[in-house]
Amino acid sequence: MSDVVNPKKKLYIETVGCQMNLLDSELVVARLRQDGYELTTEVEDADTILFNTCSVRQHAEDKIYSALGRIKGLKARRPEVSIGVLGCMAQKDQKQVLRRAPHVDIVVGPGQLERVPEMLEAARVEGKPQLAVSLARNDGSRDAVTASFAEYDPLRDPEMRPSPFQAFVRIMMGCDKFCTYCIVPSVRGPEQSRPPGVIVEESRRLVDAGVVEITLLGQTVNSYSYREPDGRVTRLSDLLERLHEIDGLRRIRFITNFPNDMTDDLLQAVRDLPRVSRYLHVPAQSGCDEMLKRMKRMYSVALYDDMMARIRETVPDAAVSSDFIVGFCGESEASFERSVRLVERSRFKNSFIFKYSPRTGTKADLLYVDDVPEEVKKRRNNELLAVQNEICREDNLKFVGRTVEVLVEGPSKTSSRRSETSAGDDGLQQLAGRTWCDRIVVFEGRLRHIGRFVPIEIDEVSTVTLYGRLATSEVVHNEAALA
Repeated sequence: MSDVVNPKKKLYIETVGCQMNLLDSELVVARLRQDGYELTTEVEDADTILFNTCSVRQHAEDKIYSALGRIKGLKARRPEVSIGVLGCMAQKDQKQVLRRAPHVDIVVGPGQLERVPEMLEAARVEGKPQLAVSLARNDGSRDAVTASFAEYDPLRDPEMRPSPFQAFVRIMMGCDKFCTYCIVPSVRGPEQSRPPGVIVEESRRLVDAGVVEITLLGQTVNSYSYREPDGRVTRLSDLLERLHEIDGLRRIRFITNFPNDMTDDLLQAVRDLPRVSRYLHVPAQSGCDEMLKRMKRMYSVALYDDMMARIRETVPDAAVSSDFIVGFCGESEASFERSVRLVERSRFKNSFIFKYSPRTGTKADLLYVDDVPEEVKKRRNNELLAVQNEICREDNLKFVGRTVEVLVEGPSKTSSRRSETSAGDDGLQQLAGRTWCDRIVVFEGRLRHIGRFVPIEIDEVSTVTLYGRLATSEVVHNEAALA
């Protein structure tokens, strides 16, 4: 009599939001694989359907509720299918998720993700929805609230990463900045830094598994500070030095930074450690002091300008990108124009520009009126984006005729949208990667180049992309010459 092999349970997971959410999904998937799950890209085939959510903007929440609505019929046809809402929206809305989507089985906040397998099993056994969320910021002492946002970095799953040779590493959790527009401190909990030894060991294991580039993650990553029992403090610059010593690790990136914590020792580490990417993402949010005060950003435009000057002086080849919110409560045309001027003089590599949307539970939603009309927000968004795009185009033109080193990440977006073509013969196809200053480069290459650092000679550029070809010479120009 032959043995009967039970088929594996199929898991579908959809992730919305930031890199922190991508990492969370990777860890959840890795844990569920231990329980016999395998990934599927088809929601109709899944035994368990998970949505890892974001609450930073209304659009991200609307997308999840729409997706939950679409699978309501699937749940009716197959009631044994488990449906879960994970992450920031789960922590923010909690029981409201179950009211709006009663066919959901589990609601699990970002500080309780280790309990996902337990919650799925409980929902099946008890036949009712399960809720696992952390304490609210005002529901206990700081220590109690912090403890309810448990670290969850036990396992890794290469299939969930951007590529097998790139990985995210969380170095801190939570946020204590309390910007008035931001829900993150409420849904991610108090700021807490992970022990440096744990981070180094996790990174070493990733490198042993074939990773050549790691990206360190934190809500404000340069606020990282870990105090040992003996009183010694490890800063981000110290952590970079320790990671730099890992054999086989070729590139280290870190995002996202807070202007107040862009210290000289960190800039010197970026300058002096060859494996650290010359890329700094430092959100400004506004170029107007009045708006920054309303946002409770805790710095002035003068401080931001001073920070940019120190970056240019210490790390002249660094590329700096930023975030901006347009149409924040009370933003006048004069306030907006000050943001335009900041973009013009800072000459960011790129800027991520967002229209303000009120978030329930934030200070801004309680204190201010969302008084900028939607059409004005759209216009300001487009105008600021046009200014930034022109700067991008002008700065990218400096690369034409130069050779830059690129970590090849895989097929370009255009190439990946094409039908599968001779996937096994290593023929030429359009590939994409990034320079040490985080500029996107597209070129014709072969599959064997993926995961390698290669020299690319730039022939032409667009607003966001450099286009080139494999260089016959491996002499790579320092990007500092183009700064």
